[in-house]
Amino acid sequence: MDAFINDLGIILYATLLYTPPLLFAAMGSCFSELSGIVNIGIEGMMTIGAFTSATVAYYTGNPWIGFLAGGLSGLAFGALHALATVNLGADQTISGTAINFLAPGVAILMAKALFNSSDTVPLDPTAKIPLLFSDVFTSGTVWSNFFKNIFNTYASTYLVFIVLVVVWFIFYKTRYGLRLRACGEHPATCATLGISVTRTRFSAVCISGFLSGLGGACVTMATMNQFRPTSIVGQGFIAIAAVIFGKFRPQGAMIACLLFGMCSGLKVVVGTSNAAVSAQLISMIPYVVTVIVLILFVGKSRVPAANGKPYIQAK
Repeated sequence: MDAFINDLGIILYATLLYTPPLLFAAMGSCFSELSGIVNIGIEGMMTIGAFTSATVAYYTGNPWIGFLAGGLSGLAFGALHALATVNLGADQTISGTAINFLAPGVAILMAKALFNSSDTVPLDPTAKIPLLFSDVFTSGTVWSNFFKNIFNTYASTYLVFIVLVVVWFIFYKTRYGLRLRACGEHPATCATLGISVTRTRFSAVCISGFLSGLGGACVTMATMNQFRPTSIVGQGFIAIAAVIFGKFRPQGAMIACLLFGMCSGLKVVVGTSNAAVSAQLISMIPYVVTVIVLILFVGKSRVPAANGKPYIQAK
């Protein structure tokens, strides 16, 4: 029984550790997709956010400045994607693919220039996102360790769920959210009502980049302690799958991200407790689940009517 409780605690800890990067990126994808712009450049925006946050935190010693810098770097690439797709009417899939090539290339180039390596220097623990409630559960009992695994996690875990509530409120309780969703359904109608489709979509894609950058920052400043070229390894695409699973709603995406985070937790538990299973097979767990989810749910998700369709508003 004690072993079961301990393993369950480890799975929950890993779930809460791996969920924030996916959920930040998934919320960013919701902003872009609901406005009518396909953003498959989430992966690249997460990568540049991961590099920038680790670099800025290393030089400043301040984790929150690094965290914000990661978001801003993602916003910069989001603006680039928005410029190409919203203002210039470029193919959204090609633009997103270009971002996925460009952003990691820029990150590795800058890492070579600054650190003479493709990796950044490991962060000091004081430069990482702080752990919360580390001094609360210290009795050493089984249940104390269980609750410590759940609550003694990085501040980014608590922050992402606060941001989720804010995003839900923006989507469904504000004028901006109503206009954003309308632009993803009937942009021409919005234009006739005096709504700037271009401005609304541009801002949504920029917010998408900012949240994706924060997701990348969570990886290098919480899950890991430095940037490596393989830091993100498909998490951006998993976040997009979570949005499809969640039917383009932030609350649905949260459930999917928790599922994928739990798969990563199972990967940790299985990998440490069963040496007979190949490490490569264990590492496949989150990606296999992603493919299965896409097969089962992609046909049931209703994509915004104007999603992926270029629209340049007449001046």
